[in-house]
Amino acid sequence: MDKILLIEDDQSIHKALRLLFEPEGFAVEIASDGRAGIDAFRTSKPELVILDLTMPEMNGKDVCREIRKLSPTQPIIILSAASDEINKVVLLELGADDYLTKPFSPKELLARVRALLRRARQPAKETLEHYSFDDVTVDFAKMELRRGDRLVRLTPQEFKILRYLFQNPERVIPRDELLNEVWGYQCYPTTRTVDNHILKLRQKLEKDPANPLHFRTVHGAGYKFVP
Repeated sequence: MDKILLIEDDQSIHKALRLLFEPEGFAVEIASDGRAGIDAFRTSKPELVILDLTMPEMNGKDVCREIRKLSPTQPIIILSAASDEINKVVLLELGADDYLTKPFSPKELLARVRALLRRARQPAKETLEHYSFDDVTVDFAKMELRRGDRLVRLTPQEFKILRYLFQNPERVIPRDELLNEVWGYQCYPTTRTVDNHILKLRQKLEKDPANPLHFRTVHGAGYKFVP
């Protein structure tokens, strides 16, 4: 039985999601504030976390960040009344896998939970914990990247993009594929977010970001990583 940890302070949502998930065979554990959510995550080891943004004790962004430190691959879905694009981008940058605005459709939430759990269970194309190219070395288990002797700071989302690119060397990857496979967010507002992330990776990892050797644009098609 898959366990869902709901970190949310709204009692009505507690009841609604129990009624939604338990008949479908899920176990639901509830934490009513951010700090309790972190404690529950440490002890219960859920398959998926559903997380509200606005809570007492510790806000959802900090909870998301802390869960990512404890478990870099933990599936996380955000629930929030904030529907603006900036909030979505910030949460996905922190490592959330999906984002649903309140009020939400219970059927849509259930479908997204199932889709995210399916993706989480898919076997990786290869075991990839360490990778190197040029003067760059990456340790995905520790989420550390070095360029020469210098530690370079990357966001959780940038590590996800790198892993996917490294697993698909020399292949042209469309922007939509990167959005679906890396972000797992089918309704993301614009593919420009992919362009922005590739630009940042070039700035951090290419010797000449204006003339990239490794993170190449294939005009009209997408991006290609060349080791």
